[in-house]
Amino acid sequence: MPVDRLAIALTGLLTGLSLIVAIGAQNAFVLRQGLRREHVGVVVAICAASDLVLIAAGTLGIGTVVQRAPVALTVLRWGGVFYLVWFAVMSFRRALRPGELHESGRRARSLRSIALTTLALTYLNPHVYLDTVVMLGNLANQHPQQRWWFASGAGLGSIVWFTGLGFGARTLAGPLGRRSTWRIIDAVVGVVMVGVAAKLAVG
Repeated sequence: MPVDRLAIALTGLLTGLSLIVAIGAQNAFVLRQGLRREHVGVVVAICAASDLVLIAAGTLGIGTVVQRAPVALTVLRWGGVFYLVWFAVMSFRRALRPGELHESGRRARSLRSIALTTLALTYLNPHVYLDTVVMLGNLANQHPQQRWWFASGAGLGSIVWFTGLGFGARTLAGPLGRRSTWRIIDAVVGVVMVGVAAKLAVG
C-alpha cells in the first residue's frame, strides 16, 4: 500500500474514532450490554454495520454533489470546520464535567427488544448523520482520488471501537467507571478535532 494511501486511511481511522468515542447514549448502551453480557454480538454488529453504511452513503452522496457543483465542496469544507470546532468545544466541556458509566441492574431483555433499542439509538440520533454522512463523507471527499481509503479507515475505526467496547466491557468496567478516564478521553478527542479542523481549513 503506498504511503500516502496508508496515511489517508490512518487519518480516517483516527477521525472516525474521535467522532464516536465521546460518551453518549449509544456508547453507554453498548457498554452496559457488554457489562451485562446480553446479546453483545447483535448490538456490536448493528452499530458497526450502521456506521459502515452511513459512511459509504456520505462518501458516495457527497462525491456526486461535488462533481456536479464543485462550490459545494467549499461550503461543506467550512461547514465541517465549524462543526469540528463545535465538537471540540463540547469535548472540552465534557472533560471539565466528565460523566461515568455503571452496570445496569435491570432484568434481562429479549433479543428483539435489544435490537430495536440499538437501532433507535443509532438512527434516531441526528448526530449520527452529522458524524458519518456529513462529516466523514465531507472529509473523505477532501481526497477525491483516495476517498475510499479515508472511508475504509473511518469504517475500521467504528468496527474496532464497538467491538472493543462491547466485548471488552468487563475488562474496561473499572477504568470506564471513573470520571478521570472520561476526562482524559474527552480532552484527547477535543485536541484531535481541533487538529483535523485546522488541517481542513488550510487544505
